[in-house]
Formats: sequence, structure tokens, C-alpha cells
Amino acid sequence: MARVKRGVTSRAKHKKVLKAVKGQFGRRKNTIRVARQAMEKAMQYAYRDRRNKKRDFKSLWIQRINAGVRSEGLTYSKFISGLSKSGIKLDRKILAEIAYENPQAFKTIVKKAQAALN
Repeated sequence: MARVKRGVTSRAKHKKVLKAVKGQFGRRKNTIRVARQAMEKAMQYAYRDRRNKKRDFKSLWIQRINAGVRSEGLTYSKFISGLSKSGIKLDRKILAEIAYENPQAFKTIVKKAQAALN
């Protein structure tokens, strides 16, 4: 039986890793041992931050809604409570977009939520 030489497979593995770390600084981009460590760490960060991004955006939307609502003399929590009582089913992303881009329309939503609270 013929002997298997592994140069082709290891070369392909190395190319895959080096392509993934292209653009990094120092030996991270061209030395396979350091590059593999850099790639693994980068993948961990990417995995973690795909989840954190959702958290960060929800926080941003809440801040924008809160800013828009406070200018109308209401708090965020009371506004959300008024929305649920009035039966308005808009998520925070859409509410934040309306508050940011169309303050007049947001003002009418706030008035409806305020009326449901009273």
C-alpha cells in the first residue's frame, strides 16, 4: 500500500487559517501558530458579539423612545403600559424609528397611550 503524504491537506488547512486572519497586525497574519490562536479568539468574539448586538440595539431603541416620550411629559414605563392598554402593538425597533424620524406621528402615539392610562 502506498504511503500517504500530508503536505496537501496541511497546506490547505494553513491557507484557510491565514485567509481568515488576513489584515491582522504582526505575526498574527503570517505565522500559522499565532494565526490559529488569533483566529480562534476572533471567532469567540464574533460568536459572543452576535448575541450582544441584539442587547445593545434594544438598549438604544429604549433610550430613543424614552427621550421622545419624556419630551411629552411621560416616562418610558408608563408609555409602554399605556401602549399595551390601548392595544397598540408596535415593537421597540419601530417605535424608536418613528420617534427618531417622524416626531409628529410619535406624538400622536404618545397621546393615545396617555389617553389609555387615564
